[in-house]
Amino acid sequence: MAGMTFADKAVLVTGGATGIGRAACVAFARAGAQVMIGDKDAQAEETVAIIAQSGGEARFVPTDVTDPAAVEALVAACVAQFGRMDAAFNNAGVLPPQRPIHEVPVDEMNLAIDVDFKGVFYAMQSEIRHFLKVGGGAIVNTASVGALIADPNMSVYCAMKHAVSGLTKAAAVEYAQKGIRVNAIAPGFVVTPMTQHWADSADFRAAFFANNVSGRAAVPDEIAGTVLHLCSDAASFINGATIAIDGGQTAH
Repeated sequence: MAGMTFADKAVLVTGGATGIGRAACVAFARAGAQVMIGDKDAQAEETVAIIAQSGGEARFVPTDVTDPAAVEALVAACVAQFGRMDAAFNNAGVLPPQRPIHEVPVDEMNLAIDVDFKGVFYAMQSEIRHFLKVGGGAIVNTASVGALIADPNMSVYCAMKHAVSGLTKAAAVEYAQKGIRVNAIAPGFVVTPMTQHWADSADFRAAFFANNVSGRAAVPDEIAGTVLHLCSDAASFINGATIAIDGGQTAH
């Protein structure tokens, strides 16, 4: 589709070191975008190298998304490096250990709030400030099927992902008339370094696949395509949506 090209465009991605973030960065670059990556994980340098090997252009700025000044600096770095920022994918996040609510330590709860919610909020603030100056842009946030349903022992994670979905809707309503679209993705079980411990657990796989109509997990590349679509002109009338990419898990 013509609207899916990102030639002469620049895209910012948080959490681009591994998993879904890396897959999205590589896909954006293959579609012609210049990619600015913000992450605490130095493996983002590997993402830059992968893009460079394919003839693409990417840069990495070490970024703590829990620090609003660092996120503001990341946006500024994207604009300084590439002369523009047309879209942003806020993907940085953490996955707290599975525990019942009454056993969740305060530090684990606070980390999830700081990264999974505040990190997205701070990123959106900085991105929206830029998009208001240039007349618009597209933002995609990583939520989860945990923003649509709940699973036992994942209370804090589900709460934060519900918050991301709500924040996405609120921002879409506030800025639609300013040319800014804001959407979220809700991936199901995707095998990434963050979820590898689940993929390695026979008990988890048996329980999960017994109730999943697809009978398998996704790989990051299967998520990246929707991210690109939502950031592209081909999705010009999609706004405020949280789109499930779960192989039918939430339809069952």
